[in-house]
Amino acid sequence: MTEVEQTEFPNPTVGLSVKEVARESENDEKRVDDEVLVDEEDDEEEEEEDEEALPHSEFLDIFEEGLARIVQDPLLCDLPIQVTLEEVNSQVALEYGQAMTVRVCKADGEVMPIVVIQNATVLDLKKAISRFMELKQQREGGVKHVSWRYVWRTFHLVFEGVKLDDDKMKLKDYGIRNRDEVTFMKKLRKK
Repeated sequence: MTEVEQTEFPNPTVGLSVKEVARESENDEKRVDDEVLVDEEDDEEEEEEDEEALPHSEFLDIFEEGLARIVQDPLLCDLPIQVTLEEVNSQVALEYGQAMTVRVCKADGEVMPIVVIQNATVLDLKKAISRFMELKQQREGGVKHVSWRYVWRTFHLVFEGVKLDDDKMKLKDYGIRNRDEVTFMKKLRKK
């Protein structure tokens, strides 16, 4: 059997005073810090280049693909592909019982499922209807602007024969519950 030779490495601090050893140690630390700073600067430049390398249109495409996958969830499957955060939040609130769906029937037979919070007022319902219609028109490319002031002057909402006149009154005070139908009716002109 042969013996393994042990090689001793020279100690660079042999023969130096304590002050000189401390100075050498500080210089070594400074060199390491400088190298780390250079590496961090390189990483930051690479990140900036990565951010700049992705055009806005590609970023939107990636975002929309991810959003489409989220909407495939059974909880959110009723939502349109071009969903807004507001619609997602409403759907989640509906699932947790914090909101209700009021079915608003128009004269042409269309039924609009409007989601409002449980203690919503008539004014909240009107705002939700206008928001629903705005989103629908944006998606379908319909009328650009609707005068809701005119709409509420010429139409009113009716639930079981009762006009929802008081904007400050809560829907539950009118007896409106989840999945109840409210009708959009034209006001009769007074002569």
